[in-house]
Amino acid sequence: MDADDLRAALSGLRASAPLVHCLTNTVVQTVTANTLLAAGAAPAMVDAPQEAGDFAAVASAVLINVGTVSARTAEAMLLAARSAGAAGTPWVLDPVAVGGLAYRTELAGELADLRPTVVRGNASEVMALAGAGAGGRGVDSTAGVDDAGKAAAALTARTGGVVAVSGPVDLVTDGRRTVRVGGGSELLTRTTGAGCALGALVAAYVATTEDALLGTVAAHAHVAVAAERAAATAAGPGTFVVHWIDALASVDGDALAAADLRTQA
Repeated sequence: MDADDLRAALSGLRASAPLVHCLTNTVVQTVTANTLLAAGAAPAMVDAPQEAGDFAAVASAVLINVGTVSARTAEAMLLAARSAGAAGTPWVLDPVAVGGLAYRTELAGELADLRPTVVRGNASEVMALAGAGAGGRGVDSTAGVDDAGKAAAALTARTGGVVAVSGPVDLVTDGRRTVRVGGGSELLTRTTGAGCALGALVAAYVATTEDALLGTVAAHAHVAVAAERAAATAAGPGTFVVHWIDALASVDGDALAAADLRTQA
């Protein structure tokens, strides 16, 4: 994976404007939609069980985020995941706050067994999903990225896909290759929905790249580079959000190619 790969990933995203079907946290729907639009993709929030399966089959990619799950949305998520799998539609699982609450943890485990293209979460979430931890404090991780390395490897074996662990330096692995993505800003952690929006952007990128690891890394790099730009001009968390959305739109291939990537053997 090199600078030209990242340039090509961004070019492919913006050329095709993938339609991302988001079954996601109700708290973050607006920022998720705006993130996709700013980056060059298109959002759709279709979460009715009567529609979710049909839509997942025709969308470019699907995001399933269990942040504010209910019986109705859980049914829609399972239908969408099964439909995406049958149609060959790439999909991303974001196991928000799993481990501490039995209902969402059981649901996330069932979804993981449907072999998502990418699992993206913080260290505590990834460890809990892999059965290696009890979860964090709500949406906040109580474990470090390095603590989740073995759990991430176990999840790639279980799903056959990519696992991304978010933190000060993100870890992205497909079980054979591992890439660290640095940069970003601490202000991302003080913004509602930045991680959830990242999951949607991962879905957009994997819809338009043949290599899911590359797409996942490109999404993380895009968010990090935009965050650095936004933090340089923001007065605090509130203005950071506005600047970050603008920066997501302004990041070009050269900026993405200059992201802080570290490939591990």
